[in-house]
Amino acid sequence: MRVTSIYTYPVKGCRRMDRDTARVEPWGLDGDRRWLIVDEHGLGLSQRQHRELVTMRAVSRPGGLILDAPGMPTLDLAEPAGGEAIQVRVYRARPPAPVRAAGSEADDWLKRLLGRAVRLVWLGDPARNLVPWPVPVGVGAEVSFADGTPLLLGNTASLDAFNDWLRESGSAEGPLPMVQFRPNVVISGAAPWAEAEWVGRRIRIGGAVFQGADECGRCLIATIDQETGQRGREPLRMLAARRNIGQKLRFGLQMTVRTEPGGPSDEGRTVSVGDTVEVLD
Repeated sequence: MRVTSIYTYPVKGCRRMDRDTARVEPWGLDGDRRWLIVDEHGLGLSQRQHRELVTMRAVSRPGGLILDAPGMPTLDLAEPAGGEAIQVRVYRARPPAPVRAAGSEADDWLKRLLGRAVRLVWLGDPARNLVPWPVPVGVGAEVSFADGTPLLLGNTASLDAFNDWLRESGSAEGPLPMVQFRPNVVISGAAPWAEAEWVGRRIRIGGAVFQGADECGRCLIATIDQETGQRGREPLRMLAARRNIGQKLRFGLQMTVRTEPGGPSDEGRTVSVGDTVEVLD
């Protein structure tokens, strides 16, 4: 089994950033979902409210972020380490996270794109942002602005099997690309749905070790075409028919980051396209 693709999403809900390699931090891949767009109440916004976010390209750079979108000027932002300190929520059920506001230039740019008053914020210290549930020994509780766990793994064989179901059903939608499921790491060489058996197990990818947390329950965002912003009925309709497990429509493996005794430091842990994938237990 090997890694075929790596994606990060510098601003939660924005277009993916293709990576050849990424450093693995306790809260996920470097530069992944460290920025968030919030409404006037400090509540995170996503493609659920604004499908036009699929057109917004956000590129992480050392010490900052570059934003671009059709018809918009390119905006280069520095990490607002000295920005206004506020608290926001990714969604209502999550505890508040301490962040720094990016400032009026970023807010005005986003208002022009989205047509409403919003704020851009930056999670400068993910070590202070913890998931609100118990985690196994050896697994970090830190998380970025990801919904639940630091990373999502996709299996190309599972996608092929899913698209076979679509074809056999005569669906007018499909085949769906992997990017519609917004994974961080995509692997090949595994059997279809093998990742379902990795829940609770350690998985080595390149220079890092992860733990399978749960199969990912999919929401309406998975129905949004990540190139056009158009919404369909798939994959939710087919997942409801074929992969409704525990009353959740499952696709992909949520993973947390493990700290292995004697393992490399954060700076030494990376995943790269072509890395081998090994289930350790």
